Amino acid sequence: MVATLSAAAVTAARTSGLHAEQETLPREQLRQLQLQRLQQTLRNAWDHVPWHRRRLHAAGLDDPRDVDSLEALRRLPFTVKTDLRDNYPFGLFTRPTQELARLHASSGTTGKPTVVGYTAQDLSTWADLVARSFYCAGVRPGDLVHNAYGYGLFTGGLGAHDGATRLGCPVVPISGGGTERQVALIMDFQPRVLCATPSYALALAEVAERQGVNLRDSALRIGMFGAEPWSDAMRREIEARVGLRAVDIYGLSEIMGPGVACECELRCGLHGWEDHFLFETIDPDTGQAVPEGEPGELVITTLTKQALPMLRYRTRDITRLETAPCDCGRTHLRILRVTGRNDDMMIVRGVNVFPSQIESVLVGRPGLSPHYQLVLDRHGALDSVRLEIEAQPEVSTADYPRLAQEAAHHIKSLIGISADVQVQAPGSVPRSQGKAVRVRDQRPRVA
Repeated sequence: MVATLSAAAVTAARTSGLHAEQETLPREQLRQLQLQRLQQTLRNAWDHVPWHRRRLHAAGLDDPRDVDSLEALRRLPFTVKTDLRDNYPFGLFTRPTQELARLHASSGTTGKPTVVGYTAQDLSTWADLVARSFYCAGVRPGDLVHNAYGYGLFTGGLGAHDGATRLGCPVVPISGGGTERQVALIMDFQPRVLCATPSYALALAEVAERQGVNLRDSALRIGMFGAEPWSDAMRREIEARVGLRAVDIYGLSEIMGPGVACECELRCGLHGWEDHFLFETIDPDTGQAVPEGEPGELVITTLTKQALPMLRYRTRDITRLETAPCDCGRTHLRILRVTGRNDDMMIVRGVNVFPSQIESVLVGRPGLSPHYQLVLDRHGALDSVRLEIEAQPEVSTADYPRLAQEAAHHIKSLIGISADVQVQAPGSVPRSQGKAVRVRDQRPRVA
């Protein structure tokens, strides 16, 4: 059975927090703390990174103290991922490598990897924030954590591991892969918490079902899922097949890693930890701020990171911000579910579409599995999309055309685009041990 909150648990969620004082600061005090820490961050960047100093000076700053309000932050230039690649590998670091405690990096599949560094204090802060996030989601000291995030240069595995350890949770550091063995260990060790990408959680469920194992009979009660956009439909699918409460945790390597924000037990948005980060939403085309509650691109400034301060970093994630009080009692703003990445947006016959929108329409439909890929191509000036999605094992191949026609009709009526839907046999769509590859882009590159 999917774990639900009892009345007592809901009451507890409204009164507790791992860092209760910081998590419930009145918003005016929170803003004062943010300004103090922003000025310290600007001084750190100004003094130690010539690239930042040149850009801040070009924006009209003669001294970091010129930023004397949070509103003045909007005078500062944005930082984007290509800035890290242009300064590869260590050009944006404020400390020499011999003073660092750890390096992480992206895979670099689309160019040079983005390299991030941490001082010992950065790692301690990171562990604290992941521990805070886990506790916020309902994890408690002593809970056994099955960590299927990838270890290594990817920040997910070690980030979740250190945070769980800081909270006082024993960790099974299984990493990704070896799915059959992971299923066996989940049933043998009986962990209460699963850490994984949402797509890998579904892969675990699929392998377990093929083995005749029902993960709903395991001790899993909380899933800490992140590292890729996922829909509420995907959440429901995971909960139904694994029998746990699926919780959204957010982060990105350039800012810190997992633990930048997390849902509380009430799951009405992810609390962004404002004592360590400043959050904005902007119009991705103009760069101007959008009103609270309106969709926009998330921009984050770090407030406590020593080795790699990030100033107004454009995440490319599309979301909405909400500062109204949460019933849990935490005062930190909420980041509503990320609907997609700005650079993942497709224009199909003039309609702007995110992959997660198509996922939300299709996942859970009778006869169709949650395993799919979108194949992008271009005809003339417009993108076209082909959806390759697997049928459920029990579905006859004779029913594939009907399912495809129904799915295409559903996409057209709810999203407004025409898609070429191809229903395929189970196992046809490649599985990922980490972040799912949802989009296969075959559009011609522009020189």
